[in-house]
Amino acid sequence: MNLKAFHNIYFIGIGGIGMSALASYFYAAQKSVSGYDKTPSDITKILELSGIGVNYIDHVKNITSEFLDASKTLVVYTPAIPHSNSLLTYFKANNFTVLKRSEVLGLITKDTFCMAVAGTHGKTTTTSILGHLMKVADQNMTAFLGGISENYNSNLIQNGHQVTVVEADEFDRSFMTLSPNFACITSTDADHLDIYGDKETLKQSFLDFSNNITADGQLFVHDSLSMQGTTYGVESDSDYAAINIRISNGIYQFDLKTPSALYKDFKFYLPGQHNLSNAVAALAMALSFGCPVEKLYSGLDSYRGVKRRFTYKLKNDSFVFIDDYAHHPKEIDAVYQAISEMHPAQSITAVFQPHLFSRTQDFAEDFARSLSVFDAVLLLEIYPARELPIKGVNSAWLLGKITAPIKKLVSKETLCEAIKSIDYPVLVTMGAGDIGTLVEPLSKNLMYA
Repeated sequence: MNLKAFHNIYFIGIGGIGMSALASYFYAAQKSVSGYDKTPSDITKILELSGIGVNYIDHVKNITSEFLDASKTLVVYTPAIPHSNSLLTYFKANNFTVLKRSEVLGLITKDTFCMAVAGTHGKTTTTSILGHLMKVADQNMTAFLGGISENYNSNLIQNGHQVTVVEADEFDRSFMTLSPNFACITSTDADHLDIYGDKETLKQSFLDFSNNITADGQLFVHDSLSMQGTTYGVESDSDYAAINIRISNGIYQFDLKTPSALYKDFKFYLPGQHNLSNAVAALAMALSFGCPVEKLYSGLDSYRGVKRRFTYKLKNDSFVFIDDYAHHPKEIDAVYQAISEMHPAQSITAVFQPHLFSRTQDFAEDFARSLSVFDAVLLLEIYPARELPIKGVNSAWLLGKITAPIKKLVSKETLCEAIKSIDYPVLVTMGAGDIGTLVEPLSKNLMYA
C-alpha cells in the first residue's frame, strides 16, 4: 500500500501516545490530519495547538467533510478503541481504508533502515535514548517514541527519513508488523496475559518478533535473556557492558566495554540500574550503526529522560517527589532500587494506581510483594482502561495483601491530605492510568505544605 496516495489521515484514538506521534508525523508531511478521542488530555491539547483538529464526540456528524471522502482518506485506529465505536463502524461499513496503528508504522518503516526496541519494560526509555543519540549524531532519522521526551517535549524526533527508530509494542502482537534491521529486546517478563494467556506464549512472541529481523540485521538482547544475539548489560561479561560504575552528585559515570574497545567516562543522569542498562542498549545500537563515539558522549550527557519515567517533580534538602509510569511489579522494583540508591535511608511513601483489572488479578501477589517494601503505601482504585470490572478484583482486595507499615486506600480527592499526614521525605507516584493528571496539582499543593 502506498501511504502517499492518501491526502487525509483520520485517527480514532488520536490522544494515545503512539497515535499522536503518527498524527504529528503525517501533519509534518503536509497531510490533512484530524481525529477523535474520548476525552481531552495534555497530548490532545498539544495536537490542537499545532493545528490538528480533535473532536471528542463519537459521531460522524462531528467529522469535517474532507475526511468523509473514502478515496482520499486513510483511517487509523488503536486496538484500545472498542469495536462498538460508531466512527470505526462507520468507516469500515463505507469502504474506507482502515488500518491499525501498528500496520501504519510497519508501512512507514518498511523502506527505511529500521531500529526497533521491544520488551515488557524499558522500551520507551531505550527508544528515546537511541533517538536522541541518533539526532545528536546528526543521522538522517525519525524516531517514534512511546512517551514524551524531556529533551524535545514531543514523542516524535525528526531529522530526516532514511532511518526510523521505533518502539516495538508487544500488546496485541503489534510488533509483528515490523521487519527491523536492528532490533533490541530488553525484557520478556510476563505481562498482557489477557492477550497471550501465559508467560511462555508471550516469550514465544518475542522470538517470533526476532525472526522478523532482516537477513543482514542484528539482534541486541539483555544478558538476562536466554536468546541468541549481541548481549548487553551492567557490570557483566556481555558484549556491551557498563563497568566501573560510579555515582557522583546523583549522576552515573561509567566505562563502556564493547567487543572492540573500552570507552571511558560516559555520564548519564537517569537514576536506577535499569535505566543504565537501557543506556547501554542504546549505545550498542548507535555504535553498531556507525555513529561517531564522540557524538555519543555528548548525546548521553545531554539526555534528560522521558516524562513520567522517574521524573523529579520536587527536589530539595527536605523533600523529594518523583513520578513514574511503573505499572508492573518488576517496574515498581526498579523504581524502589533507584530511589534507594539515590536517596538512601529515607522513608518513602508510594502512591500507586493499579492499571487494568486483569493485570491486577494476574500479578496480585507480585504487586503486594513489590509494594510492601515501601514505608507507606496509598492505593487508588484500579484504572480500568479498556476493561470491564472483574468480580472481587479491586484495590481494597490488593491492599489486604500488602504488608507495608502504613497502608491505606484513598480517593483522588483525599490523596493530598493523606500524603501530608504521613509526611515522609520521599514521595513517589506510580501508575499508567490517569494518575498522571494528579501530579501537577500535587506538586503545587506539596510545594507550599
